[in-house]
Amino acid sequence: MNPPVIFQKFPFVQEVKPGAYHWCACGQSKNQPFCDGSHKGTGFAPLKVEIAETKKVAWCGCRHSKNGAFCDGSHKSLP
Repeated sequence: MNPPVIFQKFPFVQEVKPGAYHWCACGQSKNQPFCDGSHKGTGFAPLKVEIAETKKVAWCGCRHSKNGAFCDGSHKSLP
């Protein structure tokens, strides 16, 4: 399996409401940072994230975070 596409080298910072979100793990979605089904046939699958309360979230934009769908600063060390 190929590595995920680096969509951008900074997080998507958004205020989100409680609910289920499906974060794009492949980097190919046209609905970033969320899945639009573009992963089909790639071996990737979206990551379901449950948000319990309204809060600001920094979704990973580079797809290399060690913290799942959430930015951990990994984009800073990418070429």
